[in-house]
Amino acid sequence: MTLYFLVKYLHVLGAIVILGTGAGIAFFMLMAHRSRDAAFIARTAETVVIADMLFTLTAVLLQPVSGGVLMWLSSTMWSERWLMTSLGLYAVAGLFWVPVIFMQIEMRDLARKAVEQNQELPPRYFALFHRWVLFGIPGFGAVMAILWLMIAKPI
Repeated sequence: MTLYFLVKYLHVLGAIVILGTGAGIAFFMLMAHRSRDAAFIARTAETVVIADMLFTLTAVLLQPVSGGVLMWLSSTMWSERWLMTSLGLYAVAGLFWVPVIFMQIEMRDLARKAVEQNQELPPRYFALFHRWVLFGIPGFGAVMAILWLMIAKPI
């Protein structure tokens, strides 16, 4: 196995981790939310926050490194349109993903507080969840588009 293919494997693996944790987190948060059970939501959101920090953040930080090494090994130019578009979409994904982290933390904390005080989830939780969904769509969509650009290199 050449260095190029090893780095490419790690780069693709990173993309899989980002997409997989993103889809998994979205699914589990949605299922917990649909239950309206504050304790279930608190436990799920706690796990989601840990998973995002452990898996997604690690992959997000390593993707530019492995991508940069791939560019260097393959003599890819920064001016290639598919690459510039991918990097722009990566920035878009980050702009939507970072606030989502803080939303998840606050939703977790609101659910915990509701459980501790034996109360219903507050309106702030539902507003955050709605915003979380709205931010997740373009954030996840940008990552899906990047994956397509990496594979197809159409432009």
